[in-house]
Amino acid sequence: MTAYGNGGGGPTPAAPHFWQGAFIGDEQAGRRLAGLPAAVEAALGTVLETGTVLAACDALASALLDPEHPVHARLATHLPEDEDPAALLAELGHHLGRRELTRKLRRELGSAAPGRLNRPDAREAVYEAWAPVGMVAHIAPGNAATVAPLSIVEGLLAGNVNVLRTSSADTLFTQALMAELAALDPSGALAARIVVLRFPSARQEWLRLMCAPADAVAVWGGESAVEGVAAHVPPGCRLVEWGHRISFAYLTADAWSDPGTLDALADDVCLYEQQACSSPQVVYLDTGDEAEVFAFAQRFADVLATRPPAAPLPGGQDADPAEQAELTTTELVARLEEHLGLTRVFAAPDGSWRVMADTRSPLTASPLHRSVWVKPLPREQLIATLRPMRRYLQTAGIAGSRTDIAELSRTALAAGVTRVTPVGAMLASYAGEPHDGVYALQRYSRRVAVQADPARFATTACLDDLVRPAVLPAPAGPLTGKESAQAANVQVERADAELYFHSGGSTGAPALSLFSYDDYDTQMHAAARGLLAAGYDPAVDRTANLFYCGGMYGSFISFFSVLERLGGVQLPLAAGADHRATARALIEHGADTLFGMPSYLWQLLHAEADALRAYGGLRKVFYGGEHFTREQRRTLEQTFGIEVVRSITYGSTDLGPLGYQCTESTGGVHHLHADLHTMEILDPEEDRPVAPGGTGRLVFTTHARRGQQLGRYVIGDLGRAVPGPCPCGSRAPRFELQGRTGDVMRVATYFLGHRRFVALAEEDGGHRGELQILLGRTDARERLTVRVERSGTTDPERLREVFLAGYPELRSAVSERLLDLVVEAVDGASLDRSPTSGKLRTVVDTRG
Repeated sequence: MTAYGNGGGGPTPAAPHFWQGAFIGDEQAGRRLAGLPAAVEAALGTVLETGTVLAACDALASALLDPEHPVHARLATHLPEDEDPAALLAELGHHLGRRELTRKLRRELGSAAPGRLNRPDAREAVYEAWAPVGMVAHIAPGNAATVAPLSIVEGLLAGNVNVLRTSSADTLFTQALMAELAALDPSGALAARIVVLRFPSARQEWLRLMCAPADAVAVWGGESAVEGVAAHVPPGCRLVEWGHRISFAYLTADAWSDPGTLDALADDVCLYEQQACSSPQVVYLDTGDEAEVFAFAQRFADVLATRPPAAPLPGGQDADPAEQAELTTTELVARLEEHLGLTRVFAAPDGSWRVMADTRSPLTASPLHRSVWVKPLPREQLIATLRPMRRYLQTAGIAGSRTDIAELSRTALAAGVTRVTPVGAMLASYAGEPHDGVYALQRYSRRVAVQADPARFATTACLDDLVRPAVLPAPAGPLTGKESAQAANVQVERADAELYFHSGGSTGAPALSLFSYDDYDTQMHAAARGLLAAGYDPAVDRTANLFYCGGMYGSFISFFSVLERLGGVQLPLAAGADHRATARALIEHGADTLFGMPSYLWQLLHAEADALRAYGGLRKVFYGGEHFTREQRRTLEQTFGIEVVRSITYGSTDLGPLGYQCTESTGGVHHLHADLHTMEILDPEEDRPVAPGGTGRLVFTTHARRGQQLGRYVIGDLGRAVPGPCPCGSRAPRFELQGRTGDVMRVATYFLGHRRFVALAEEDGGHRGELQILLGRTDARERLTVRVERSGTTDPERLREVFLAGYPELRSAVSERLLDLVVEAVDGASLDRSPTSGKLRTVVDTRG
């Protein structure tokens, strides 16, 4: 076996075949083909995450778009002589970028992670996904260098094993490109799913062996090519034909009289010299008048005559003799029929273009190379004339009024056309566009479903989470934070800046976060799955959305979107100052579930305690942005009869949802949204992992953002990994929040933590309300004021004694007369909160 040649640091073909990560010769390829079924089965037994494909393709795209990159230089040497290396590699780079592939996945398979078994309807325990067909055999054309590698990428996006055959006349470009792609995946999962063979069509035994284990065979070419491959396609195997197609332009009277339309039509004819399937070969006029057909042909010939000549073939090659013969024969026959009054030919003296007017309407293929038929076809005859050729129709370029375009588009589609464009844009395309009437990824996939017991799987949003966590590429690069994210905002392309959110500003000035709608949708689906895991039941729960709204703050809007995706009943009330009106709405509409910030929910429940206790219908509270203390949870359960109190999500405005609680989670324990992010726990002072079980800085890398790549983001929270499997069954990693780095204060030479004050107040002081620390200075020393929410049993002096007795560092600072400690009992409404989110500011530092 030959692995890689000495190509200067990268994988370079040293043999004609690329087989699962290695280059091999004919003899070994023949032996391996005999064992292909077993190789396919082994490859399908490995896991290939869609994120792995996207990451590798995106890295390769960056290299292809950089002319100075070594990969760019290596691949350029394998391109055919008639290709422009810079242009072709740039085209490939555009198609392989994360943006384009993610759009393709969303458009064709509905999700950027279509292989995960999620609930299409959250109210039912039914799971659906797109699964690979298994193995796809690709029979590539010999005249398009980009088709073969892009076909393999489509097969990889669908999760398949891909075996591709290139012509013996082709270069090793596809092999070299696939080797570069496989090298960018350290897991080896991509390499295991890629085989590229080069052999002539006469080697039928290899073709038979290649197709025998296939679940789908994709073939490019005309009828003879498809027939030759179809003979080897086993029963039940899906044959995907990407055959030759014919396209035409259709002009109404208004349009064919417009010089701009003729210029646009000439652009379509001359671009690629009609070599594309979407190039117009026939121009139909909405008329039955032969004189109008001949007059238009003359005018269009005059336009073609002004166009620059076609570019000479590379290396001074002569035109293909067979094509030249067809051009000559077609023109000669058309000229002979002029004597019968059937045709009229307008041609360049040097034979570089020709317009052939024909009084007969049936579709006629052009010999290409700027050769165009012009024919009459009244719109009422369009279906009858074109439908017999429906198997071969592709693009109709239609020009006319807005009403004409709407009407004629429907008629052309009914006749068998798969694609309608404006004249002048027949060869243009858009990301995710169906090809020849189908989505390629759907042809390479199967839609699969699992029905589960609703009682046993009530809180399971994704079946895959019970088997293994999603595996995403390892994070790399420097640590980043809020400042880096804010600086990166100016680099976000306007097309990706579709949604603007401000943070709550509880830890400083509000920060701006930008999202594309696709990214936002991905995150809202993830948050929805997390809510199901936490015990939310969209089939029965009646939810009041009481998050804050306005000022570009995202919580209310986000959870409105989450409930929309879950199909849950929602009262979009938002947090407001009129607690009585809010309580009245809860009671009147039978709300049993509350979404909101703990600070606001605590105020609401206590302000309207009598009415809400009398109502007795509240059962669940899902909170975000802050935490309910253990004593506060006890109050919610004992005083208000609430059965479920859980985090609605753990996340940030910059990164979106990061973690979720399950029904087995308590306190600050969350599961990671492992299909969106990777998580590191780093030493508080250094860029290194903490020891197992240790507390450190939580650092997240998001892998599901189109517009903004946020890597190794230091979110400002402390946490620790929770070892062992979760009783809920999910394999997603768990972590426990240990407070914010900003909650640790340096006061009078000591480090003091807000969470420690809360724990002492609850456990030793019996306090159940909120607690805020205010830092300031006097003339003599620093001052720490603990402000606690007043209740009937609050005793500030008793709490001061508790803090001094249970916090040695605090006691030392006070005894050394470095710090004044004051405890104040205040109304909850007077505590300092973020004006945007209503979140309690746990530490307010006014020392300057």
